[in-house]
Amino acid sequence: MMWIYILIFFLTVSWTSTKGTNSTTSVISNTTTPSVKVYVTKKAVFSLGSNVDLHCSSRTWTETMFVIWNIELKHKICRISFSDKDQSVDSCNDGKSLRNTSAGQSYLHIPNFSADDVGVYMCESVYTGGNENYKIEVAVTAPPKISAWLEHRDNKMVAVCRAEKGNPAAKISWSPAGNGSVTLQDEPDGFVTAESRLELSGDMAPENLTCVVHHQFWAQEKTLVPKLKEDFWLWMLISVTGGIIVLLAVFSAFAIKKDIFSRQCQQAETPSKSPPTEDVEEVEPYASYVQRVNSIYN
Repeated sequence: MMWIYILIFFLTVSWTSTKGTNSTTSVISNTTTPSVKVYVTKKAVFSLGSNVDLHCSSRTWTETMFVIWNIELKHKICRISFSDKDQSVDSCNDGKSLRNTSAGQSYLHIPNFSADDVGVYMCESVYTGGNENYKIEVAVTAPPKISAWLEHRDNKMVAVCRAEKGNPAAKISWSPAGNGSVTLQDEPDGFVTAESRLELSGDMAPENLTCVVHHQFWAQEKTLVPKLKEDFWLWMLISVTGGIIVLLAVFSAFAIKKDIFSRQCQQAETPSKSPPTEDVEEVEPYASYVQRVNSIYN
């Protein structure tokens, strides 16, 4: 019986030691710090022709292992990257570049921002202990070129206001008449042209009409007073001059025709006269005289 008690004691001590080891291992596994992952999605709008800097991490190069920019543009997909091993990739080849601030923070530089640079910029920055992922939807804003004028169409006066090649499209209204019919035209370079036409009623004075253009690029709205185009006055001058020339030509043709007709009438009223006949008696003595003179010399 003594041996049985001793065997049971050793088995109990062995089972207790094994259970404690497993518990300790589990605690060590749970205290391991996981890597930090950051995901950011945002939108950004930049002015046409400006220099743009895109940031995707506040880490310095002493902490960073590598930075990768995957860029999806309208006409192409490309990549720009750099690692702490001094290995770089640039498949864009359009002036974009990775640069560092004075504090050593990496950013993507885009010079002379244009419509070709509009797209989605995805950045992954990996550093010791985690990584940051940014998705930036980049757009461009550009002020439109505005103009307003009056023109005649189907015997009516029409006011036209045009905001050409803006992004986004400009908003056009009329004062005091309100809103006219607006058409939007997409340009090949990605910009939009907006045009509004307003047919003037008979009691509306054109000099009191103004075109109002709103665009997010401007702090204040722009106003224009539509006036008749210079080429309209040129067209009017050409038309009037042409009309005068046509009238003079018709009058001249009528006068010439009338003169010819009056001459024909005078000739018809005047009696015809017989052609004059020579006096033979006066001619013959002269002829005989010449003959006599010649005979003397012979």
